[in-house]
Amino acid sequence: MLTARLLSFIISHHPLCLLPAARTFPWIFRSRGLSSMDPLNPSSEVPPPTAAQCGAAEEEEKKTPPVGLLPGETVVKEGKAAILFPSANEVFYNPVQEFNRDLTCAVLTEYAREVLAQRGVKLVLPGETERVVVSLSEEEEEVDAQTDEKNGEETPMETATVGEKCERGLRVLEGLSASGLRSVRFALEVPGLKSVTANDFSSKAAALIARNAEYNGVEHLLSASCRDASMLMYEMRGRKDRYDVIDLDPYGSPSAFLDAAVQSVGEGGLLCVTCTDMAVMAGNNTETCYSKYGSVSIKAKYCHEMALRILLHSVDQRAGVYQRYIQPLLCVSVDFYIRVFLRVFTGQVTVKNSVSKQALVYNCVGCGSFHLQRMGRRTTNGKHMKYSPATGPPVGPHCDICGQRHQLGGPIWAEPIHDLEFVQKVLSAVSTNPSRFGTAKRIEGMLSMVTEELEDVPLYYTVDSLSSTIHCTTPPLLQFRSALLHAGHRVSLSHACKNGIKTSAPPADIWDIMRCWEKSNPVKREKLSETSPAFKILSTEPSSEACFTVREDANPQSRKRHLTRFQENPQAFWGPKARAKSGGGLATSLNDKRKRCQNKRKNQITDVGDFKNFHCKKFKVGKCTNGEKCCYSHNLEPTKEDKVE
Repeated sequence: MLTARLLSFIISHHPLCLLPAARTFPWIFRSRGLSSMDPLNPSSEVPPPTAAQCGAAEEEEKKTPPVGLLPGETVVKEGKAAILFPSANEVFYNPVQEFNRDLTCAVLTEYAREVLAQRGVKLVLPGETERVVVSLSEEEEEVDAQTDEKNGEETPMETATVGEKCERGLRVLEGLSASGLRSVRFALEVPGLKSVTANDFSSKAAALIARNAEYNGVEHLLSASCRDASMLMYEMRGRKDRYDVIDLDPYGSPSAFLDAAVQSVGEGGLLCVTCTDMAVMAGNNTETCYSKYGSVSIKAKYCHEMALRILLHSVDQRAGVYQRYIQPLLCVSVDFYIRVFLRVFTGQVTVKNSVSKQALVYNCVGCGSFHLQRMGRRTTNGKHMKYSPATGPPVGPHCDICGQRHQLGGPIWAEPIHDLEFVQKVLSAVSTNPSRFGTAKRIEGMLSMVTEELEDVPLYYTVDSLSSTIHCTTPPLLQFRSALLHAGHRVSLSHACKNGIKTSAPPADIWDIMRCWEKSNPVKREKLSETSPAFKILSTEPSSEACFTVREDANPQSRKRHLTRFQENPQAFWGPKARAKSGGGLATSLNDKRKRCQNKRKNQITDVGDFKNFHCKKFKVGKCTNGEKCCYSHNLEPTKEDKVE
């Protein structure tokens, strides 16, 4: 966008453009003592600008900040949004979450298409004409076209386009907006919206959200709010006040907002939740996980999918208090966070089924085998449904495979975590219009893997952990999958782990395959301890012979097509950044810490005399009794070690 100075410079050196410019930009001419209606003198020609003058004008243009920016602000562009962002990092912004925001826009668009079709509203998106219906004959296409024309004549549909307010559209709430980037993208990229409320408890963030809405020209759709997110949602619990879509993306755990969210989302509404406290949900802090989510996490190879199921259990438990239940649409575990999209419904009868959808997990600490124990049982007696406590446990005091003890985790959500029909719609929309999102390739790869996963098989094994247990070489992924298929079991990959295997095979059959693999790739049995899980497993002969011949159906389509299924680090130090400080700014940069700690193990000291350059750690705490014989320094002055730190 040209500034007034540069525009004045160009006009003053190009007289043929003066007349139209004088009519369009009269303030420039008034500042030079001219009028936009004064006749121009063609004889007074001005020499053309030199290269140096043009270069100076360009440099001046670069130094001049764009219109609307305050000192120290920069513009962050993502999707169709351009966000004003303080360089002091007063408002949290995470560029790593672009995939999260792209996927949310794609899911929200398809959800709006499905819901608004029932209200007589049709969504119109750029690139929709490129959609092609596959495997239809010409006759069927003609019949479908005639049917669409008839339906259009009988019930004319209202159209909703991107950036326009739809009176019968969706009401969206982003409870923790920070810079407001996600809400601005909703307003610019998702059609069929009635209003978008971007809320943040920080007054600085709320002010920036309002400026970003004005800067992007979406103030007619987006309104900024400076409220406590929970209180804002509690005030909208009435049936007529509830939001159609609620998005929660906090820095850390969303557990404090789940109770308010399940009450303030409308009937059949969409609830989008992000968790970034993966350390808690992956088994590092089991007591913290229970206090936040009402479930005990386990440190196991399948911890990323278990985190998804723990969150679903927590939401379902809170919804059940208000006679509501959930229906997961799409749940993904990505990098360092998890993201779930689910719908919330009301139904006292259906809520009774929730107890049979939860399960406890028995995990063997030796071999990693796991078993699920449903917490409730339901049986059909004619037209009536009978509910009763489940019977169990499914395992004995010790593991049948290796003889070790079990860990008890859960409860977790044991039902399917994806709605494959809905996922197919999102996948089709993204693949036919890839220019819409910057991470379209990764979305296509991720959703393709989701459609290939086994729906009724919770959790997964990893091939490397199975091999590590018995200390043998790792079998190739295709050969291991083929062995399971030859044995008559179903098998699929997992989107949550590169080498994860989801299978319907019981643990005994899985370890029979590993025993057969160990026979062709033997380990040194004499080095195994008699009390180790490997000795116990390999001491048992396999009950059947495994076939490792590679089958054609062992390689899924997403792998054959070389889709971008997992994130590749785009740059150095890529990943979650430090938490934003309460008073503004970020905590100490992780890059500085890495620079201080790098190369500590290189160039090890071999000369004993050089140890005097470092403090004696025992002397610092008063425990060193060597005196002058100590090879380290007892001087309290700063040494090289302190300077490095």
